[in-house]
Amino acid sequence: MQTAIGKFKTEPFLFHTFNVLIMLFVATVTLYPFLNTLAISFNSGVDTTRGGIYVWPREWTFKNYDAVFASGKVYHAFWVSVARTVLGTVSSVFLTAMLAYTISRKEYIFRKPVTLIFVLTMYFSAGLIPSYFLIKDLNLLNTFLVYILFPGAGAGLISAFNMLVVRTYIRTLPESLIESAKIDGASDFRVFMSIILPLCMPVLATISLFTAVGQWNSWFDTFIFASSRQELSTLQYELMKMLSSTVNSNANPSLSSTAAKDTATMITPLSMRAAITIVASVPILFVYPFLQRHFVSGLQLGGVKE
Repeated sequence: MQTAIGKFKTEPFLFHTFNVLIMLFVATVTLYPFLNTLAISFNSGVDTTRGGIYVWPREWTFKNYDAVFASGKVYHAFWVSVARTVLGTVSSVFLTAMLAYTISRKEYIFRKPVTLIFVLTMYFSAGLIPSYFLIKDLNLLNTFLVYILFPGAGAGLISAFNMLVVRTYIRTLPESLIESAKIDGASDFRVFMSIILPLCMPVLATISLFTAVGQWNSWFDTFIFASSRQELSTLQYELMKMLSSTVNSNANPSLSSTAAKDTATMITPLSMRAAITIVASVPILFVYPFLQRHFVSGLQLGGVKE
């Protein structure tokens, strides 16, 4: 009897110990690439080429970040990226949720054909060249609206995948809430704004994060549709040009007078790439804490079934 009781008490201890070890391993594997990149970004470029940099710089320097922020274009491009990320995410999530609510209603007789049309766009695309001519015919080349209406090189304002995710979530909501609101005289738009949107915050937070990351990281649409206007250049595009120039100047030393004067602090492509990665990723990391509570509350919503 005592042996059985001892075994019963030992099993939870072993399980929790094993669980903690697994979580520590996963956390280490997840954090190490970021910490390694951060260490390289603060390490001397020439010393980095020797290797052996893990999570702590061997020769501290701010030359990499000085090179990133040496041009005043970066600051303006940063605010352009912020503007496109905020406006693009808000407009995309709102319209996606509105479309998802529409095709989730059983009384909408065209819900199946409309859904099929959007699903087809997930498998078939016209390609970059037709998208370019479409944007050109709409007079959207070299305009800020191209970032909102056609983000990611013509991907579109509404994501079919996000729309299906939101539609599926809306179907889990109690139908009685919508029926009660309509009995009280609420219109479909009022139901959408007052009932659907508040209850869909967890799933909207999820697709908002995906959309914001996509908007923030996008640079190819700037290269294709807005490269002629410097005032529309985004942070990612400026950093991409900076990294390309660094690679070229190190490949041809005659193009880099700074490196020739001071080889001890020469900016190498590896160190420059690390600094650029940190500058580009840190701002978007601050978005997650504001959305985390919606992820947690998503575990509770949708538990009421009819």
